[in-house]
Amino acid sequence: MKSSLLDDLVEQINQALPRAQAMGEEARQSARMAAQRALQSMDLVSREEFDAQQRALEKAEQRMTELEQAIKQLEDQLPPQ
Repeated sequence: MKSSLLDDLVEQINQALPRAQAMGEEARQSARMAAQRALQSMDLVSREEFDAQQRALEKAEQRMTELEQAIKQLEDQLPPQ
């Protein structure tokens, strides 16, 4: 699905480039706006948001490891069944 959006973006840019050369700055602005619209329609996140989510995931994974170790220690203390 995202590949289709990217293909559409490339097509729009390819169509806008010859016009941009012929029409100057106005066409370049139009191409920029088309690219921005295509990118905004994708469900992208900022680099800052991605990095924050990655840190949160690492913290959750660390906590899960700690909890697994605590459970293992408690299980080891149980009498055999």
